[in-house]
Amino acid sequence: MIKEVIIKGVIKIKPLKVSELNNYIKKIFSSDMILSNIQIEGEISNFKKHISGHLYFSLKDNNSLIKCVMFRGDALNIVSNLAEGQKIIAEGYVSIYERNGEYQLYIKKIKDNGVGELYEAYENLKIKLENEGLFESRFKKELPFLPSNIGVVTSPTGAAVHDIINIINRRFPSCKITIYPSLVQGMNAPKEIIKALKFLDNNEAIDLIIVGRGGGSMEDLFCFNDEDLARCIFNLKTPIISAVGHETDFTIADFISDLRAPTPSAAAELAVPDVEHLSHNLNSLYYDLKNSFKKHLRYRENSINIIKGELKYNNPYLKLRNNRQDLDMLLKDFVSSTDNNINEKFKSLVSLENKLQLLNPLLALENGYGILTNKDGDIIRSVESLKLNDIINIKIKNGELKVILKEIKKES
Repeated sequence: MIKEVIIKGVIKIKPLKVSELNNYIKKIFSSDMILSNIQIEGEISNFKKHISGHLYFSLKDNNSLIKCVMFRGDALNIVSNLAEGQKIIAEGYVSIYERNGEYQLYIKKIKDNGVGELYEAYENLKIKLENEGLFESRFKKELPFLPSNIGVVTSPTGAAVHDIINIINRRFPSCKITIYPSLVQGMNAPKEIIKALKFLDNNEAIDLIIVGRGGGSMEDLFCFNDEDLARCIFNLKTPIISAVGHETDFTIADFISDLRAPTPSAAAELAVPDVEHLSHNLNSLYYDLKNSFKKHLRYRENSINIIKGELKYNNPYLKLRNNRQDLDMLLKDFVSSTDNNINEKFKSLVSLENKLQLLNPLLALENGYGILTNKDGDIIRSVESLKLNDIINIKIKNGELKVILKEIKKES
């Protein structure tokens, strides 16, 4: 509210507070018929979707831009997702954000009006280089594990260069940093960046390059979508990390570099290891190796003791001594077994001899019997084999008789 004070007939305006001025301007905006219901045509730039669901971005043309906000309730009515570089027609009202004193467009409705020229150029170049295979992983060079000298291409006055230097010095103090200052925004930036990259690539001391800058709108970062710059990055002999803008920003340089970092700070962390972490890992590996070696020694010592025991058990002298005793026992058993076997065989022979004696036909001669044989010496078993006048032999106890048969009587 404007406050008037009359002093000696002169009207003077009392000094206002900042909030009062912003509130006054807001009332002027809201009372303007055009600003209270307006349609703006432009290209989306620096698009951000807040976790709350509110949308924040800028609308721009070739000469100007205006900040925009679309609250969650209105954003839910959007049919398709908004994208960087998209041309739209936004309907809403212009007002002032009192806390910051900035005027902005509060959007209620959005109609698609095509793709912006910058975004279209970006997409066309991306498709072209991708079809040529320049984004393929087989062309990506491996980053050195322990770089000794890192070349950095960025603005010497931006926050990015300070972040990179601080992080590298903290994580890996022994690494040298070579800064090549360059424009990182505007029409002349691609040529300067190319010149810087070629200089660092020809320096044999440089074994890794970081190129990038902090965040910004799409037009601010567009110099990293240059085709000559992309082909220069592809042809570098030195591995390169691209670190352009914020995590949600993507440029052609990101796709064609050997590694893309979401931010310059992240690029510094990816470029060098943390020396404290390395030291911790080295100590851990040392103790693991030491413990492993001790276990291996104990295992070998146990193996040697086992072998010594086996050698003692298999000592040839002990074997001979034990075998000699075993041999004596075997000999004793053999002699005993042989004697027993002989005795058994002798008894068996005596028994057989007695049986033979009982079956000896000559034994019957002792009792007055005789053995009759024919002239051929065959024993005569029946009178059927005899005839009169046959000569037979009769063996008796004291000799033999030769007899001529004069009569044969057969029993009926």
